Amino acid sequence: MTKYIFFTGGVVSSVGKGVTAAALGRLLKARGLSVAVQKLDPYINVDPGTMSPYQHGEVFVTEDGAETDLDLGHYERFIDINASQASNVTTGRVYAEVIARERRGDYLGGTIQVIPHITNEIKRNIRLVAEKSQADVVLVEVGGTVGDIESLPFMEALRQMRSDVGRKNTLYVHVTFLPYISASRELKTKPTQHSVRELRGIGIHPDVIIARADHHIPKEHIKKIALFCDVRKRAVIPAVTSDILYNIPLLLEETGLGDYVIDRLKLKKANAPELSDWQKMIAKIRSSKTKIRIGIVGKYVELHDAYMSVREALYHAGISNGRDVEVEWIHSGDLEKGKGWTQFEGLDGIVVPGGFGERGVEGKILAARWARENKVPYLGLCLGMQVMCIEFARHVLHSDEPNSTEFDSHTEHPVISLMPDQHALEDMGGTMRLGSYPCALMPGSKAAAAYDAELVQERHRHRWEFNNSYRNELEAAGMVFSGLSPDGRLVEIAELKDHPFMLGSQFHPEFKSRPNRPHPLFDAFLRTAVARQEGRLAAANGTPPVEAEEVTAVS
Repeated sequence: MTKYIFFTGGVVSSVGKGVTAAALGRLLKARGLSVAVQKLDPYINVDPGTMSPYQHGEVFVTEDGAETDLDLGHYERFIDINASQASNVTTGRVYAEVIARERRGDYLGGTIQVIPHITNEIKRNIRLVAEKSQADVVLVEVGGTVGDIESLPFMEALRQMRSDVGRKNTLYVHVTFLPYISASRELKTKPTQHSVRELRGIGIHPDVIIARADHHIPKEHIKKIALFCDVRKRAVIPAVTSDILYNIPLLLEETGLGDYVIDRLKLKKANAPELSDWQKMIAKIRSSKTKIRIGIVGKYVELHDAYMSVREALYHAGISNGRDVEVEWIHSGDLEKGKGWTQFEGLDGIVVPGGFGERGVEGKILAARWARENKVPYLGLCLGMQVMCIEFARHVLHSDEPNSTEFDSHTEHPVISLMPDQHALEDMGGTMRLGSYPCALMPGSKAAAAYDAELVQERHRHRWEFNNSYRNELEAAGMVFSGLSPDGRLVEIAELKDHPFMLGSQFHPEFKSRPNRPHPLFDAFLRTAVARQEGRLAAANGTPPVEAEEVTAVS
């Protein structure tokens, strides 16, 4: 039978439940076990697809087209698995399904209540992950903090799961925070005790407590937590903030958490952990590396989580290319006002990520122009590809008129226009082109060299596309449409011929990057940026520079 591990959080939000779950998933997979994941979010939105990035951070997209919580990105990057539609469930989705059944008369006139109808639907969704994945272990994280009124139905459902599938098949992990009082120079365990008391009041007794802290946790504190929270001392796991995100699985392994979970759930098929590749990766991260500055030009840069997967994909490429990537966060709205241009000094590449709405778009177009004119490596993602095409069209047509109908519905040159199947849609949520689609690559292009393949699968999230009416004109001027849908109808990748690396993708490659396997486009982009950096340094030292083109092709 599938084993279930449930993660709850206490004391404060953003305590690291998602990363902890992902790290434990890596430890279980390292022991030869198959792992599936799920995030239960208490908000009433059906999914985060219509939520502002300022409130929610990025929307992570799965292979099968689900718009999900950003924690699923952590799961995929750490565990190296693909999440699915079933991997993210919200209160809104649960209630929408129950109400739809009530409207159909499925409940035969019964009174619909939180218990049992809502909790049964939550449990059905949890079991669905196990049924679809056939995984040995399913990791289930509940968003928010114990005590939040909106999370109570989820907590009750988790409590019932122990009775439904048996104690030997369930394990409850509570992640809490130990605050540090600077005046007395000590960590406090009392908030954790209160948090566990609140959890036990709901009917859930934690099997494991992960004690998060920004300072060393003395053994006396571990003993105190074990005593007052009625948890075995071995099951109180210290988790001090790590300087390297991807080192957390190794830190947790050192505490014995992996072995404890195996013993507690009696996972007899588990092998000895094989973490040598992960350890080599961490050693590579820790090794002394030259820093390289890469700009991310976006409209939500005040909240870095809005571009979490983009940032992580750059770090992954940095590991592969022996560079410590320093991200320069550049607000595209400032560029429109003539501000922020000093941030471009010393950059060896820029990334322009996706986004929606007119605000800040002209700033992104200006950034694309700067990269084109200065021959600086450029990687455009979704909207980043579109603004690259708009900027090039303005250059070719000697006009400021080329635009996207998303921002100017009356433009004379709609270089970017609404996809045909999007015209009749009225609902905004879950109606974009979502999920994985094939892309055929042009032989001899930078894209084909990066992938070293003829056909790839990539994840999409967009409504607008390149207008094919402008293909011939822009191709004649030097734009290469190096990635197309197999039927040739949709432009998936555009790049400039006479440029070291100026490439944009309609899809989101950042979602498929892994710390030990960077995405090919990010890898090729950073390789070119490294060549530019080495060329600048060589020129400063009076030695011949390395040509950027020499590093864009894969060996």
